[in-house]
Amino acid sequence: MTEISMFHAEEAKNPFSGGATDQLVTKATPTERASENFASATFMGWRRENGRVGVRNHVIILPLDDLSNAACESVANNVKGAMALPHAYGRLQFGEDLEIHFRTLIGIGSNPNVAAVVVIGIEDQWTNRVVEGIAKTGKPVVGFGIEGHGDIATVAKASYQAKRFVQWATELPREECKISELWVSTKCGESDTTTGLSSCPTVGNMYDKLIPHGIYGVFGETSEITGAEHLCKERAASPEIAEKWYKMWKSYQDDVIEAHKTDDLSDSQPTKGNIVGGLTTIEEKALGNLEKIGHECRYIDALEPAEAPAKGPGLYYMDTSSAAAECVTLMAAAGYVVHTFPTGQGNVIGNPVVPVIKISGNPKTLRTMGEHIDVDVTGVLRRDMTIPQAGDALIDMIIRTANGRLTAAESLGHREFVMTKLYRSA
Repeated sequence: MTEISMFHAEEAKNPFSGGATDQLVTKATPTERASENFASATFMGWRRENGRVGVRNHVIILPLDDLSNAACESVANNVKGAMALPHAYGRLQFGEDLEIHFRTLIGIGSNPNVAAVVVIGIEDQWTNRVVEGIAKTGKPVVGFGIEGHGDIATVAKASYQAKRFVQWATELPREECKISELWVSTKCGESDTTTGLSSCPTVGNMYDKLIPHGIYGVFGETSEITGAEHLCKERAASPEIAEKWYKMWKSYQDDVIEAHKTDDLSDSQPTKGNIVGGLTTIEEKALGNLEKIGHECRYIDALEPAEAPAKGPGLYYMDTSSAAAECVTLMAAAGYVVHTFPTGQGNVIGNPVVPVIKISGNPKTLRTMGEHIDVDVTGVLRRDMTIPQAGDALIDMIIRTANGRLTAAESLGHREFVMTKLYRSA
């Protein structure tokens, strides 16, 4: 009893002991800021060799295939400051599946949040393809093949190189960067009735304010547009982009859902968590999902999975899974450096390369899972906070995160990295 009492006494003296909702989660300020005020905002980032700006400075050990995971994890264990990204795929893929695989690995290694990369694969040819793809950014990258050498020798050589990269990266200076140089992605998860009313509109307000100032944005989740496809199509910047997007969405409906369904989407969309949170149909979920793109933005292109945007600043759509880890991984592979993640019931997803900022307007989630939430917008439902105020709070958190603040997912060690796979392996 004495020890417990002493603990609580110390806790009471701690200014952070009030809980996540009192101290560790950003709430909106009482006054709204005009979007023009954000045009001059800056952050301290790392400018990479190709001119892109990162908000993290990782050295990653990247496996080409599932056979190389153990070697990569051994290198990361040997070298503090290096991070392995194990995944489940890599062998006997073909066609578009193989292209997505390479596009994702090369994209992750090329992400501006990554300073340098060590690639390890079972053989040299495909390993070199990834190395050469990443090398186009100008950043340091080296590859090792295990065949003909074995794990022990490969791990030893890769560890020496990883140590050199880590020491080099730790001396890279930050520089002041304009907010317009940020690439900000979004995906929602564990949605409920509060999501479409508060946290998703918060992201939409952020995009309405920042897209005109030159940032890159992206949204996706192809299956979760179902029921609101007519509204999404109308938000394209041109009839040509609208048709490109609709073909992408319709292909998923025809080639995946209709071709393979046993009943309908009811076993997948809405999810069990969505239903517990009060969403009864995919149409309700889709309408909330689209709140993430605001009221003014128009998407200027529809991207393939992990495809980097090529039409300049603006909002993009990406054809992605609605599964959180897959979607965030694909957007990170496309080059986005900060991810905004509205959640109702409380999704715990993180990413090893990109900081994931969680936003929630569900009071229960803030009470029971507050350690996972970065921006509290519960005031929107209490009507003591406006959506523009919530958007301002999110922009402030994006800038703080870009300046080095660890997100909840980062501080809790969430590094979910999941590759997208289309077909059975050959």
